[in-house]
Amino acid sequence: MSCDELEALRVGLCNVLGIDRPAIREHALAELEGNLDGPVGALVNASSVAELERHLDAALVDLESKLASTPSDDPEYDYLRGRLLALREAERSIRRLREEGASILEGCGETHSLLHELFPVEG
Repeated sequence: MSCDELEALRVGLCNVLGIDRPAIREHALAELEGNLDGPVGALVNASSVAELERHLDAALVDLESKLASTPSDDPEYDYLRGRLLALREAERSIRRLREEGASILEGCGETHSLLHELFPVEG
């Protein structure tokens, strides 16, 4: 059993955040070997938070579809449900990351305006 979406998301987060962690990338790519199609592959190659959100949403749709077509007595069923819950939590975390980034951006703008109020530039 593999947590393809979570491993792909880890690599995508490294890309987006500029974190150079070869061990994460190597481990994930080894685990994902042969499974880099669709949203999972897109997550690995994400270069923005917006891309992470979009591809994570697509991965959730795929996983929900797989879960819906899996009989509840299948040994993999509970594991798929767990993966779905983990991805939903990851989705919330990525949303918080975007919201916090937007808050930082707004704060920088407010600070910039305040500095100009306190120290007017004659021009």
